[in-house]
Amino acid sequence: MTTKTEQQLFVGPITSHAFNGALDKLVVSDNSTSVYVYAKQSNGKWTKETELQKHIERVKCVDWAPNTNRISTCAGDRNAYVWNLNAETGVWEPSLVLLRIERAATYIRWSPAEDRFAVGSGARLLSVCFYDNEHDWWVSKHIKKPIRSTILCVDWHPSNHILAIGSCDFKCRIFSAALKETNDKPEISGWMPKLSKFSALLAEYETQGWVHSVKFSPSGDRLAWAAHDASINIVHMDSKDSVIRSLTPSLPLLSIIWASEGSVVCAGHDNYPSLYNINGDTLSAGTRLDVKEKKAGGGMSAMARFQQLDRTGADTKDSTLGTTHQNAIVELRVTATGGDGTCTQFSSVGMDGKMVLWNLDALASSIADLKI
Repeated sequence: MTTKTEQQLFVGPITSHAFNGALDKLVVSDNSTSVYVYAKQSNGKWTKETELQKHIERVKCVDWAPNTNRISTCAGDRNAYVWNLNAETGVWEPSLVLLRIERAATYIRWSPAEDRFAVGSGARLLSVCFYDNEHDWWVSKHIKKPIRSTILCVDWHPSNHILAIGSCDFKCRIFSAALKETNDKPEISGWMPKLSKFSALLAEYETQGWVHSVKFSPSGDRLAWAAHDASINIVHMDSKDSVIRSLTPSLPLLSIIWASEGSVVCAGHDNYPSLYNINGDTLSAGTRLDVKEKKAGGGMSAMARFQQLDRTGADTKDSTLGTTHQNAIVELRVTATGGDGTCTQFSSVGMDGKMVLWNLDALASSIADLKI
């Protein structure tokens, strides 16, 4: 059982990716105005299937609703599109979303029920979009206060009526996203002690840097976020005033996911993912999941290196980093879970144009003292 499989999809950076429900299709953005759909072949390799062109500025984020099989994209042109696959022609057809924003759309995520999605933007507001059957288009409602800067990340609670955002004003916030237009009936929980109307602020947390990633645990009881100060922050809904905060020794983290109810996986400018376990009110030291492999063959002696430098005018020293990704990891995605909701496989994409699938079960067997 291999611990990881990797493929170089682009020469340039990858900004966002998402899989369909069957995990045999992949939508990916390469920091251009286009979005590409890849198909998995019998040999395990991914090949480009089609190109989706509608945006006129760089696509910032993509997402794929696994059950309804719809792709959503947002870009710097202040627009978002929902792409539906025409079963007869096999062509992805776009539907424009009325965002009503004046700045770039930065982040997009489908809700668990896939009847709505949220779009973060540089306009200091969050657009919660839903389908208007009467007029046959996607419309949006705005959450504005007290957001004071660009929204960098969004995540939905499993209940479908609560969402969390992270922004450049050093804040992580939780809002009610219950819509009367869709006849929502939210349930009372630790995050929402009493029934709250749309856009009601349920909780707010301050950090010491931009909040790059935010994620609810599989049960929805905990919320984790990663900030630009390389900190990992976790809070439980039953003790919302007590935040577990750990300043990691790594470079700034850009993405965070839950491996289980008691552990998270983070990655960022260190180019490799690390796993952290929750031990009571603290986080354990991170375990590096990208184990450096020893290169075969002997190294060049100092004398041979100087002779080579004198003869050719160039040093033959290998400049390849000892990590799978050769540049920052910008996004992590859970791709497979076990019966108890524990993550068994996740994916990562980075600024080096690579997409890597990590097998957590195989990693647990190969790395000593790794506890998921």
